[in-house]
Amino acid sequence: MDAQGRGRDEGIDPADQWVLNPDTGDYELRLTPSAGRAPSPSGSPSAAPSSSGASATRAPAPSSRRKEAPGTPPADERAAVPGQRGGRRGGGRSEPQSERGPGGRAGARGAGAATGRRGTRSRKSGKPGRSGKKKALVWTGGVLAFLLVGTATAGYLAYRHFNGNITAVSSDGAGTGGFSKDRAINVLVIGTDKRTGKGNEGYGDKDSVGHADTTILFHVSKDRTNATALSIPRDLIATVPDCPTAQDDGSTKTIPGTEGQRFNTSLGQFDRTPSCTMRTVTELTGLEVDHFMVADFNAVKTLSTAVGGVEVCLAKDINDSKSHLNLKKGEHNLQGEEALSFLRTRYSVGFGSDLSRIELQQQFLSSLMRKLKSNDTLTSPTKMWTLAEAGTKALTVDDKIGDINELRKLGMELASVDSKNITFTTVPVLDNPEDKASVVLDRNKAPQVFSMMREDVSFTEVAAQKKAAAKEKEAAKLKGEMAEPADVRVDVYNGGAPSGSAQNALDWLQNKQGVLKSTNKSNAPENVKKTQLVYAPNQADQARRLADMMGLSASALKPTTTDAGERDPMVLTLGPDFVEAGTPLSAPQKAPDEIQRVEGDKQVCAQ
Repeated sequence: MDAQGRGRDEGIDPADQWVLNPDTGDYELRLTPSAGRAPSPSGSPSAAPSSSGASATRAPAPSSRRKEAPGTPPADERAAVPGQRGGRRGGGRSEPQSERGPGGRAGARGAGAATGRRGTRSRKSGKPGRSGKKKALVWTGGVLAFLLVGTATAGYLAYRHFNGNITAVSSDGAGTGGFSKDRAINVLVIGTDKRTGKGNEGYGDKDSVGHADTTILFHVSKDRTNATALSIPRDLIATVPDCPTAQDDGSTKTIPGTEGQRFNTSLGQFDRTPSCTMRTVTELTGLEVDHFMVADFNAVKTLSTAVGGVEVCLAKDINDSKSHLNLKKGEHNLQGEEALSFLRTRYSVGFGSDLSRIELQQQFLSSLMRKLKSNDTLTSPTKMWTLAEAGTKALTVDDKIGDINELRKLGMELASVDSKNITFTTVPVLDNPEDKASVVLDRNKAPQVFSMMREDVSFTEVAAQKKAAAKEKEAAKLKGEMAEPADVRVDVYNGGAPSGSAQNALDWLQNKQGVLKSTNKSNAPENVKKTQLVYAPNQADQARRLADMMGLSASALKPTTTDAGERDPMVLTLGPDFVEAGTPLSAPQKAPDEIQRVEGDKQVCAQ
């Protein structure tokens, strides 16, 4: 292609010119030298050939030109990449708050301003790369395959091309505002039932506004040793909070929340956006979301085709007139329309419910993950290029990751998770006694699942002695003498728990536990991510007693460095993990029995 190899054979596939550098794990552009030109000593693409075949030397930009950012490729190189276009970026705004709760945060930020993008040349430090970087090119957690396929071949020439494929929308101040390296990562993947695209109008409700039909919260632990993909049933009865939403004219409209409605109405209904689904997930689980990705029917078809098909196993024949899937028992390779039909099938598997379809989806996604991590995919520049093209066109993402470089950074953080330590599971639910077509939370099991994810407890056995030693050291806070309940002094604040939680906790402490020296201090100055107890060294016995009563984990105890006065109280701040007084807040060390789960490294045949 002339854009990537001036003076060369135009029949060369540009993807075949990308070569994996084993030292860095990155793909680099390697051009075959044309006649009359010596190859670059390093094989680097930095020395682009001139029209005469001699090495070109980049001249300083004239002062009359607009100043480019450091490392930006020359104009001739940037213009050579097809399909360039800009993307939208977010600005900032603040949001008032009348009441504490997981769905409403003080000082939330929104977005609305639109700007253009410019490509930047990647720089290499010259240091030997870690072998783990190689995994970043193909890491995936089911649908999160979309995340890295958009970055695997992102060299400086392709930057603007792939960047132009990305569609980004405002996060409206929902969630954390972006992932960071020093904490766990939560990414929300939403599959809508919007019937846009060729051939999709035949799938049932062609006029759907695009509800949250398939939703997976992908949680990666702080130490990156394990991950949990939590499916949220679309028919789960949930509370959708008020959702401040940026409008096209730059204003902000708050879409009123609803109680006792299906979870899938958190998107599309009343013009709700993906940021509203983020808020609803936090309201439901107590987990704050870093980013969201939205995929429609077309994404399933294009991605499954780009990867060369996904292997699935059927334990019986399936002939579903609703999804148009007709397959015999055994193993199959599915792509395109057939892959979409498989993911939509529900009436011919299990109990014929949406929960049975979720199990199919999890089996498909775990197989997709294994396919992308295979050497057949990893070592093929052409496949990686095709996946990048399909992936960046297939997704809508939040404005914090609406850029190839940001996606790449996120992918590198997720790269080290071993597939054997990835678990697909589903929010534990029960049939809704008032409506058999919907489900409600299983109040015995669901809080345990949410708590395990918040506390980074793996659903699989992760051999990590270092992690175990750290937990043992942390648990030492709970060992020792405990004060009598009557001697415990504590002020109770609401720092993100449901409204009324501080009073609920106070009543329980005073009336059921005998902690009479306790006070309701209403809203905390700032919200907390989870419940915490701040105490002085000379209050350790009181802290242990309160932790024992409330089921606080060792990590919830925050000792100060100086002693407190004789009448000074401890400070208990209730976070989103607080459900009601008397419900333990520490996470169990193993998943509840009989919850649905699929391990990322194992093939399961659909029943």
